[in-house]
Amino acid sequence: MSLFHIDTGKEWRGGQRQSFYLAKILNRRGLPFTFVVQPQSPLHKRASEAGLPVLPIKIRSEFAPGTTIRLARLMKRKKCLLAHFHDAHAVAVGSRAASLAKVPYRVISRRVDFPIKKNYFSQRKYNKNVSAIIAISEGVKRVLVKGGIDPKCIEVIPSGIDFTPYDNAVSSDYLRRELSFAPDDFLVGIVAHLADHKGHQYLIKATKILKEHSPKIKVIIVGGGPLRMELDRQVKESHVEDIVYFLGFRKDVPQILSSLDLFVLSSYLEGLGSSILDAMACRLPVVATKVGGIPEVVVHRETGILVPPRNPQAIARAILKLYNDRILAARLGQKGYEVVHRKFSSEAMAEKIVNLYEKLGLKKWIRLHERAQNQ
Repeated sequence: MSLFHIDTGKEWRGGQRQSFYLAKILNRRGLPFTFVVQPQSPLHKRASEAGLPVLPIKIRSEFAPGTTIRLARLMKRKKCLLAHFHDAHAVAVGSRAASLAKVPYRVISRRVDFPIKKNYFSQRKYNKNVSAIIAISEGVKRVLVKGGIDPKCIEVIPSGIDFTPYDNAVSSDYLRRELSFAPDDFLVGIVAHLADHKGHQYLIKATKILKEHSPKIKVIIVGGGPLRMELDRQVKESHVEDIVYFLGFRKDVPQILSSLDLFVLSSYLEGLGSSILDAMACRLPVVATKVGGIPEVVVHRETGILVPPRNPQAIARAILKLYNDRILAARLGQKGYEVVHRKFSSEAMAEKIVNLYEKLGLKKWIRLHERAQNQ
């Protein structure tokens, strides 16, 4: 008997990283599972390199009858006890397959605070034969409850991170050497998919204000996405090309973060903001918007500064505050480092998910395999 984990993400984003961390820890604990991923995706490559039991299946859309039948047959063959769906496509295709295969338990991870659509298909996905829904923050839970989900079915389990890459990334000159920044330039960075809800457009508007106060502040934008051309145009029209740098998608995020002086997240919708956890692991002070689950990580003036969403003036004021008060910036960065290590490790996240599996009815099965692993 086994578990099935399904993540249909084609890119390497926060959700894929979380399912990857969970799969690595389940594998370490000796729990048999099948990790269904998109073929040749970054998640497929990383999971294969890590020696995880990966099964590449192309899932093109939420309506894929052929894929659903194939998945159901595999679930039956491997005697699937519990299926865990990590994104919207996985929920749609995987839940139908689980129904055909008569899988006893089904778990959904919900990482975004977008409202659940009121149509029949969306409501059915999140209400029909679902054993539990994992919300990564209280903010996401509120949206789910507002969308008609029974709060008793929702378990809040925050995202977690692996601290190892950040402990090893200690050079503060990494970006300064690459982009020829001066030693006294103040580097403000955002790591986020270039999508509308991440609010880059408001950060760029804030950048125009920052330039008027200090040309030493540079804004580093890391990430790819559909808005790149639009944001590029906005930067040129705002005449801030000399202080805004687009780096695109990067694999060296820990080294980039270690080079920054401040991290900013300008989203107007956000489930939790796992990039904030990364920034805190590098002792960076954080400026972030007061939306979704962000206030559960960033406590105002304790681990960062919170500002209203869609407010360039507030973003600029907060950045300038920390630019001018380096003692406060260092204190916020240190406190954030302590909090993220205490509350947001990938091990803590995985432990809570395994506890949820046990609570649903898999306790004896889990203990049996863990004992076998330790012998």
